[in-house]
Amino acid sequence: MSKNRITAEEALAFHLEPTPGKFEITATVPMMTQRDLSLAYSPGVAVPCEAIAQSPETAYDYTNKGNLVAVISNGTAVLGLGNLGALASKPVMEGKAVLFKRFADVNSIDIELDTEDTDAFVNAVKLMGPTFGGINLEDIKAPECFIIEQRLKAEMDIPVFHDDQHGTAVICAAGLINALHLSGKKIEDVRIVLNGAGAAGIACLELLKSMGAKHQNCIMCDTKGVIYQGRTEGMNQWKSAHAVATEMRTLAEAMTGADVFLGVSVKGAVTQEMVVSMSENPVIFAMANPDPEITPEEAHEVRPDAIVATGRSDYPNQVNNVLGFPYLFRGALDIHARAINDEMKIACAHALANLAREDVPDEVGLAYGKNLSFGRDYIIPTPFDPRLIHRIPPAVAKAGMHTGAARRPIIDMDAYEVSLKSRMDPTASILRGINVRARANQARMIFAEGDDPRVLRAAVMYQRAGLGKSLVVGRAEDVKTKLEKAGMEDAHREIEIVNAANTTHLEAYKDFLYNRLKRRGFDSEDIHRLAARDRHVFSALMLAHGHGDGLVTGATRKSAHILDRINHVFDADTENGAAGITALLHKGRIVFIADTLVHEWPDEEDLANIAERAAKVAKNLGLEPRVAFVSFSTFGYPVSERAEKMAKAPKVLDKRGVSFEYEGEMTVDVALNARAQDAYPFSRLTGPANILVVPARHSASISVKLMQELADATVIGPILAGVDGSIQICSSTATANDILNMAILAACRVG
Repeated sequence: MSKNRITAEEALAFHLEPTPGKFEITATVPMMTQRDLSLAYSPGVAVPCEAIAQSPETAYDYTNKGNLVAVISNGTAVLGLGNLGALASKPVMEGKAVLFKRFADVNSIDIELDTEDTDAFVNAVKLMGPTFGGINLEDIKAPECFIIEQRLKAEMDIPVFHDDQHGTAVICAAGLINALHLSGKKIEDVRIVLNGAGAAGIACLELLKSMGAKHQNCIMCDTKGVIYQGRTEGMNQWKSAHAVATEMRTLAEAMTGADVFLGVSVKGAVTQEMVVSMSENPVIFAMANPDPEITPEEAHEVRPDAIVATGRSDYPNQVNNVLGFPYLFRGALDIHARAINDEMKIACAHALANLAREDVPDEVGLAYGKNLSFGRDYIIPTPFDPRLIHRIPPAVAKAGMHTGAARRPIIDMDAYEVSLKSRMDPTASILRGINVRARANQARMIFAEGDDPRVLRAAVMYQRAGLGKSLVVGRAEDVKTKLEKAGMEDAHREIEIVNAANTTHLEAYKDFLYNRLKRRGFDSEDIHRLAARDRHVFSALMLAHGHGDGLVTGATRKSAHILDRINHVFDADTENGAAGITALLHKGRIVFIADTLVHEWPDEEDLANIAERAAKVAKNLGLEPRVAFVSFSTFGYPVSERAEKMAKAPKVLDKRGVSFEYEGEMTVDVALNARAQDAYPFSRLTGPANILVVPARHSASISVKLMQELADATVIGPILAGVDGSIQICSSTATANDILNMAILAACRVG
């Protein structure tokens, strides 16, 4: 599988634009009128202040404390980069904060403390306790991280969690539960070898021992070999707690006959000889990042019976902390927990393990481009699994309640699970899913407008992201010059530059085009000009002949012109049922508007075709389609000739016997608002519509642009559907990132 290559320039641009950093603060209450200000601040704010002074627990009711976590570091162990200091760790901590929000809707603030003094660090965090519902410690070097966490846990009455230790331990434990289940072994019987006696390694072994692993069966190794009783070199109190009485001195000796290897060390620490020496059905968790102690290929070459996990996303069984910490904190915050204890961590591990054994939802398989099912290559759920948010936090919350960690137990667990489902933004999973599918497809993407710097940046990003091969239509010297101006002078060697002057296929393209257009008034000279000089036609011909897998265009010309040119090569018109579907992403919702590209004034048959095209796009993106034919009237009132076709279109679909939900005609509020729908209990829609079929192209355009400008909705599309080739037409105002997104859609063939 292709590696994702990210350049320094791209990484800096990502953190710089559109505003510096990765998140901002927004108000959750209205702040428009004098009355709003009086309630939000003085004098209204005095009332909750007095209430909290009398009953401190009400801070969870009247402030954001109950859903606010601090991500705190001093930058002494930043990723694999070492001691970069507090300020340089800020991008990592901001990143952790947005992961909390993305995966579990936990608000998070990053705090970087400029001290390596343990007492000063502990005091600073402790003094901030009233602000937060939990503390996530990050990237603090050992052994200070042990001391800091231990003291803060003892001195604070909110959860304190060092993710580098316990996050890895929880996911490792979840994977091991299933690996041992598949290999028919029990945790209390297996011999475990751990290499890497840092924060994560020690936490892994401690958690496994609390789950039943026997002390004498667990061998810990570091750079100096086995940690045995009596060893003095390179020891500390945390390593000493795991020293065993043994004659073994090296990792190779420890591995002989071992059932489980856990690695949180360095690339290449494990050899094939060591793997050969392990017991039957060995379990190997080579979790060193970015490169594992031994690759799955190397391990399976000598031991096909091995179950292998790594920290890498491009191998099966990724041990990924994002499966743990967001949901641990979600569950802990929702019971107003005093701590995250071992029982809560173990509950999280078992919930993850159980989830991996269940049938995998279609949208997860769709995201990966393959069917996933419990087995040696699928022992840990994927971060894309939509069930994580409503399965893991309840398990954590229950464990917290049973062990007395909860200040406010959850009474109705079923209602809690329902509320968790509604917290998450489905659009993020969809976008991540199509990225994974695109990477799996490795499509050769044709970028038609190689004279535009935005298109060139998108083409380079597409290839460097490991999504596939970029084929840029343009002149080599011009492309090279523009890339140099954009600060990507080396990129012209990576992408493939194609045009009529250097292709060997031009005559075949012209023959094909002549046969299509000769009875439409085009002579051989017209055909030559189109094929050799019009980049949109040339690009479409490349696609039609299989010389690329997808096509992105539209950055330099209006969509109507592009569509006209594509029609020379493909049947992309109203007669052949083509349609443009635009996706609007706003406040956690995704709604498709159709038709935004092809049909000027569709009749009821056209509208039915548009609905079918839009439903296919929605399904391809992992959504269950619910179509509303919208107008200014609802079910015949008020009466209008112009609304008649919107009422007739559902009857056309009735005759066609389609398999998705549809209803109409109706106003937009009835289509999208569940309360408004309650007034029409006979409606066939089981919930708010996610596809709005509108009466005409002008109303579609107005709707999309209004949402884009006034509501700041994210717009993807129009997605060209119902055409044989995978073609996407971006907006002439598109950014490089927008063009890249359209290329990803083309790679996934969502139309």
